[in-house]
Amino acid sequence: MAKVCKRALVKGRVQGVWYRGSTQRKAQELGISGWAKNLADGRVEVLMCGEESALTELASWLHEGPPAAQVESVSVSEEPWQAFETFTTG
Repeated sequence: MAKVCKRALVKGRVQGVWYRGSTQRKAQELGISGWAKNLADGRVEVLMCGEESALTELASWLHEGPPAAQVESVSVSEEPWQAFETFTTG
């Protein structure tokens, strides 16, 4: 299968609720590399790279996130392939 990258912007109560750490754990379970970081406007940005089916599963999970999160919306866009060794948070 072809490997792809996608960028997700997650809006809602997603900072200070362990969203990035939980995203990292889920991405690692799925064999996805990339990163998650907080944005100044309160959103979380996620760059995920791997198998299409794994990205679809992580994108679905992003709509819920960890228990304390309150996700309002998730927008996902295609990105050019980038090779990362792991999934990090920043």
